[in-house]
Amino acid sequence: MASLFHPLCGSNPPTLLRLLLENGFPAANRCPQVALALAVSLARWPFSTVEQVAFALAQKQPMPDPVFIVGYWRSGTTHLHNVMAQGPAFGYITPLATGMPWDILGIVRSLEPLLEQALPQDRYVDNVAVTPTSPQEDSIPLATMGAESYYHGMYFPRQFEAHFRREVFGGAPADVERWKRLHRLLLRKVSVHQGHRPLLIKNPVYTGYIRHLRELWPGAKFIHIYRNPYRVFPSARHYFTRLLPELALQDYGELPIESLVLESYPFLLEALKTDMADLPPEQFAEVRFEDLQSEPLPVLKRLFEQLELPDFEAARPYFETYLAGLDDYQQNQYSLEPEKVSAIENAWNSYIQQWGYSLETV
Repeated sequence: MASLFHPLCGSNPPTLLRLLLENGFPAANRCPQVALALAVSLARWPFSTVEQVAFALAQKQPMPDPVFIVGYWRSGTTHLHNVMAQGPAFGYITPLATGMPWDILGIVRSLEPLLEQALPQDRYVDNVAVTPTSPQEDSIPLATMGAESYYHGMYFPRQFEAHFRREVFGGAPADVERWKRLHRLLLRKVSVHQGHRPLLIKNPVYTGYIRHLRELWPGAKFIHIYRNPYRVFPSARHYFTRLLPELALQDYGELPIESLVLESYPFLLEALKTDMADLPPEQFAEVRFEDLQSEPLPVLKRLFEQLELPDFEAARPYFETYLAGLDDYQQNQYSLEPEKVSAIENAWNSYIQQWGYSLETV
């Protein structure tokens, strides 16, 4: 049974009402979630407004350029993000900042004990634990704030494909400009929340957004992680289908998830190739997920050295402690039907060949 607390509880009333009007009203059994989201957003609105005005008027300390982790869904971005965030030099988006992005610097802090009780034990799609200090990506808070997002397609699945295409394949210029404004606002607030440390941000969609991110953060550094495509496909399919029952506010039937995964994978990776072509080595690095799994510390050391990141040796003990705690972690297991194998090879063969993967190494 889905939680009564929906991510849109962190929205503000204008954004929530706009989403409802644009996407259609919820199914009857999800009306309590929407009613609670509206009530919470109305109750928070005065505090959110005060924080927004105060932040706009405050003299802002210069913000260090972030480090972005990119890669297609289920390619290992979360694992790399979780490991690197153990280093004390980095700041990141916390679960509570994810849930209440308008209130990061105000009532979130006073409500932390209550809000922490509402956190799920894991991420629904895998066995990765969620704790009050787990680093999160910026997709959900940006969707909550009103930026175009594939998460809106999760919330309103009658418009799933439209939202997915608008964010992943590129929407109207107005959508991009709204995302830029809200992205910059969110990260600047998180920077204050995290003591002005360089932010470590991961988001699979940003695999195709490097050009936009470079406009906002010219000195940003990027890490692309990739994984066996035969593993990525069933895991990405599971990711979207598993989240829908938790997040959907509307009834839904069959959605074109498989075809969108097959189409978007090469689209994002081709955009990445174009956007990073002129980046110097100290701003762009790639890592193979399987190498990170088998030799995490040497891989991390190489990344730190290449990208000229803060002191690896100071962070090493934190990495070692976190990695030791993963010894009992169990990955999800998937099977691939022969027709799906053929579809993967037809759509993604150039990457399978380029990276030297095979079905036997899944």
